[in-house]
Amino acid sequence: MPLPVHADQAVPVYGNYHGYYSKRPFIQDPRLALLPAEFFVGKRVLDVGCNEGWVTCEIGQSRGARQVVGVDIDDTLIRAAWKRRRTVWSLQSPECGHLREESCPPPKRQRVLGDAPTTDHSAHNYFPASCEHSYGSLPIPNRGCGAFPHNVTFRTVDWVKDEIPDDPNQYDIVLGFSISKWIHLNNKDEGLKEFFYRVHQCLKMGGIFVLEPQPWDTYSKARRMSETLKENAKYLQLRPDGFGELLQELGFSHGQRLGVTGKGGFRRPVDVYLKQR
Repeated sequence: MPLPVHADQAVPVYGNYHGYYSKRPFIQDPRLALLPAEFFVGKRVLDVGCNEGWVTCEIGQSRGARQVVGVDIDDTLIRAAWKRRRTVWSLQSPECGHLREESCPPPKRQRVLGDAPTTDHSAHNYFPASCEHSYGSLPIPNRGCGAFPHNVTFRTVDWVKDEIPDDPNQYDIVLGFSISKWIHLNNKDEGLKEFFYRVHQCLKMGGIFVLEPQPWDTYSKARRMSETLKENAKYLQLRPDGFGELLQELGFSHGQRLGVTGKGGFRRPVDVYLKQR
């Protein structure tokens, strides 16, 4: 297992940008907005390359997921993700955050794509951020029924190479936002194939893989970050527009493009694949 990546790793050769969400801020992630809400309600979710945990926490808090696991190779980012979890918990309303010890009602059906919103997102940002900045985060109860924040956990791991304890139970949905390029450059074609294979193995039958493939023309800048990436790039044969064919060979359905989000260098497609065999 590789050593954890810390803050003194000045060059983000794994795509492990610190302060990433200061460049791509959101209240609700536009990539998640493309996904039907029923994808997440009552489901087990794995967020690979979770960075500081913003997407992971949004799914756990407002998408009705039963369990959300965020993994990242950078230990400093994972520690920031745990902090983000406390911050999100501290800013939601008491009613939203109330946990009953004995039992919990099943998650309410949330909106599907095109429906009118049914979730009161103001409850998720009930207190001003200045309260948390001035007085610190609210304590998280030790016991809960599985609602947020107890349904969200984070792990430092190079998930392409190493299994985590949550994997054997399999997931209903795996997210791969903004990571395919970095896996590809660091691990070459075989490493990317291994990542797709791991996703297939860890998904339940009928499970969903959500992929935000980074365009080939963005590899040029990334590979200049280190001599290793530059050298690895010389041997790459796979291209992002061929990832779908590779996934179909593993047993996924033909990919469906849900849309394109973001601006400038962050403007990228979001594709979904269903595990069929």
